[in-house]
Amino acid sequence: MLNGKNILITGGTGSFGKQFVRTILKRYKPNKIIIYSRDELKQFEMAQKFNDSCMRYFIGDVRDLPRLQKAMSGVDFVVHAAALKHVPIAEYNPMECIKTNVMGAQNVIDACLANNVKKIIALSTDKAAAPANLYGASKLVSDKLFVAANNLTGGHEIKFSVVRYGNVLGSRGSVIPFFEKLMHEGATALPITEPNMTRFWITLQDGVDFVLKNFERMQGGEIFVPKIPSMKMTEMAKAIAPHLPQEIIGIRPGEKLHELMCPVDDSHITLEFDDHFVIKPSITFSSPIDYTTNALNEKGKSVKQGFEYNSRDNDIWLTHEELLKKIKQTKEDEEN
Repeated sequence: MLNGKNILITGGTGSFGKQFVRTILKRYKPNKIIIYSRDELKQFEMAQKFNDSCMRYFIGDVRDLPRLQKAMSGVDFVVHAAALKHVPIAEYNPMECIKTNVMGAQNVIDACLANNVKKIIALSTDKAAAPANLYGASKLVSDKLFVAANNLTGGHEIKFSVVRYGNVLGSRGSVIPFFEKLMHEGATALPITEPNMTRFWITLQDGVDFVLKNFERMQGGEIFVPKIPSMKMTEMAKAIAPHLPQEIIGIRPGEKLHELMCPVDDSHITLEFDDHFVIKPSITFSSPIDYTTNALNEKGKSVKQGFEYNSRDNDIWLTHEELLKKIKQTKEDEEN
């Protein structure tokens, strides 16, 4: 699928971008992989490890449309991973969050349209479903922009879709590296915001594999949601540090008790497949699409009215052993 193709990743120096590049280089022979991000130090460090002849590094911000348009010249596939995603920071700096997550999303769309990019997947978050914070609300707007962009293609073979998944195990800024840092510094307790809190969890590699598979599945306009496990935050802390007590510190600004990926209000447009859900567009496109059968000929069926996919009522739960195994595997992937 990606052999001989040009691929651009916004925010490509992040945890997802590195694992995505690592995976592509192992499985395919792309013509170019373009890392588009604004931090020159992170690009310099990444280039020391990923220095294959197909690698290109572009300094640029998704807020800068002319720079995006130049970077996307001749590009076939785009993964939009750039975002301002720290929940409390977004609450305290709302306009900065909007500039990157909303205006930046529209710039990516406009640059893709201007360059006739073939397929675009935007990374979303469980926080975009019935959002309770600005980060989630900004990503919901981004999701809507990418879905609606399929009505702007003007007859060109351009497809926009969204991948929405939960917290990534071991990613930069996530709770597991934070807990491990506290343990290394000799903490006497681990902070837990709320004892009943649950979260969806996915490994970096599973997230990358899901995006790659959806490049094959996509017809344009879908929000893809994987079936992934949940875990209580108290159980996660016990698995990582069974010897440490837990200190309840209260929910942070904009934080949810449980995460949601398929809201009940979208149950009438939600389809269930073997290993994932698809939320169909709520708007009508000029050329109707049958989303019950995807481009890989996989079959889906409508969920029941009132269905909701959330981390509290999930059918799949991580055990302590499974969590520790996934953390170990994630660290090994990063070292290879």
